[in-house]
Amino acid sequence: MFGAFRPSQPSMIGLLWKTPWKLSRTRKANVRARLKQVDSVIQAVKDSGVQCAALTKALELPKENEMPPRDKYTVFSRHAKGYRKGIHKVPKWTRLTLRTNPKGF
Repeated sequence: MFGAFRPSQPSMIGLLWKTPWKLSRTRKANVRARLKQVDSVIQAVKDSGVQCAALTKALELPKENEMPPRDKYTVFSRHAKGYRKGIHKVPKWTRLTLRTNPKGF
């Protein structure tokens, strides 16, 4: 059991990077700031006079201040208990637009 290939503590217990079950205050603040930055970019593109299909689709999305906290920090999931899971459990969640959820969930 000694040597270069001995089992280390992280490899014996499982995953090294564990995801917390809920977002901390600072991570929630970062989510809000990120949503506000996206809103400002959409508004800047709109003010520039450019027209495209992606812009019209982006203008239909709710703004950060119009979104309820439930939609800001959680997303719909068929498999999760209560049909919602934390936004930080979604792969690449900082790069995706996760503003729309099914009505009623």
